[in-house]
Amino acid sequence: MSPSEAPQQPTALPKLLIVDDEPEILSQLGLALRRDYEVFTADSSAAAWKIIQSRSPDLITLDLALDNADPESGFSLLEKCLKHDPYMKIVLITANDDEHNALRAVAQGAADFFAKPVDIDELKVLLRRVLSLGRLERRNAEHLRRLGDEQRLGALVGQSAEMRTIFRKIEKAASADVAILILGESGTGKELVAKEIHRLSSRATKPLVSINCGAIPANLVESELFGHEKGAFTGAHTARPGRLEMAQGGIVFLDEIGELPLSLQVTLLRFLQEHEIERVGGRETIELDVRVIAASGRDLKAEIAQGRFRQDLYYRLAVVDLRLPPLRERRDDILLLAQYFMDRYSNQFGRGRLSLTARAKHAIRKYPWPGNVRELEHRIQKAALMGGSSKLDTPDLELGSEPSGSDITPLREARQETDRQTIQEALQVSRGNISRAAKMLGISRPSLHTLLTKLEINAHDFKTGMAREKE
Repeated sequence: MSPSEAPQQPTALPKLLIVDDEPEILSQLGLALRRDYEVFTADSSAAAWKIIQSRSPDLITLDLALDNADPESGFSLLEKCLKHDPYMKIVLITANDDEHNALRAVAQGAADFFAKPVDIDELKVLLRRVLSLGRLERRNAEHLRRLGDEQRLGALVGQSAEMRTIFRKIEKAASADVAILILGESGTGKELVAKEIHRLSSRATKPLVSINCGAIPANLVESELFGHEKGAFTGAHTARPGRLEMAQGGIVFLDEIGELPLSLQVTLLRFLQEHEIERVGGRETIELDVRVIAASGRDLKAEIAQGRFRQDLYYRLAVVDLRLPPLRERRDDILLLAQYFMDRYSNQFGRGRLSLTARAKHAIRKYPWPGNVRELEHRIQKAALMGGSSKLDTPDLELGSEPSGSDITPLREARQETDRQTIQEALQVSRGNISRAAKMLGISRPSLHTLLTKLEINAHDFKTGMAREKE
């Protein structure tokens, strides 16, 4: 048989582990899903853990009530799974009356939950969705790994001196179990920073629970944060824990903290001081071990001066404050971020490697980016999907079409920009070693020193671990 006639090897099926202590469920799901997955089954957390370690499944369906119907055994297994493989996707199969534990598990890292009795067709759709998400997250993580440790911190990407300073501050802040306030314009990556602090902290295996204080109606914010008892208000048919309780042992991220009403600022301040809460309509004091990260796009000191934000709360939240620079102030990162997003979305949309025309590079460096990194990502995503060529141009990015005379970069400026990028790349590879960089560039060491002074490049910024914080 010739090579062209040889039968193709079948593509390996994704691995699915079904964990449930009911034999009927194991049999029903196993039979229904074995055409789409390589199926493994386990009737206890101990048996499941052995399979996870030996087979590394892509997906898990998990009944929390294992081992004598104790949900804590399921939570313990969930935590071990995500620590073993953070990209493993876990879908809970729960009883209809177990919404509280399901929400708690999602806050702890489960992908989704599905109520019994199981509708097989709906479950198949859900499993396909979370499997695709897991694969995409793995590919994105691989893109980040290829950037190298000096150009990223977890999911944060940047090579500028400003971002390397932020990276060092994040690493230091994560290790100290104190409140953190993240300040920056919309789209600068405040939630990503919160996620990196959680990942690097001693609470990494515990929940990270987020709440946008500006996206919830004022009359509901208190119950969302602190929970409520049955009958506390119209519609409160059952008792429900708040986001702070759901974050027990972990971190709560309070986005847009400047939108919090003054009355609730007092209640939050009391929690930060006493580490205790009372649910709305309740009298029981609940002790919590929760770290708080807050963020705001507003100038909170100006809000304090206007009487809209409490100064004592500000100082409780800002034990450490991180100010994220807008994209227009970190222009050395723009092309790096653009290529990172092009690689991500070309992979997602099945395109070959994408690049930018010289005109597009010039346009994105000159554009002020009022929406910051979020806007850059959105434009690249749309261009990667809709563009007809592997070279993305200014119309693809919706940054203008043919350049006018005033849009054309002067030749001297263009040459300086090319020199700057090339020298920075050499310094990046040489980790700030000027002699090695000069050799790579094919120039003498004194010539490189002259160019560094002319282009205002500091070689020390490229030395590993040498990015100094400029207070």
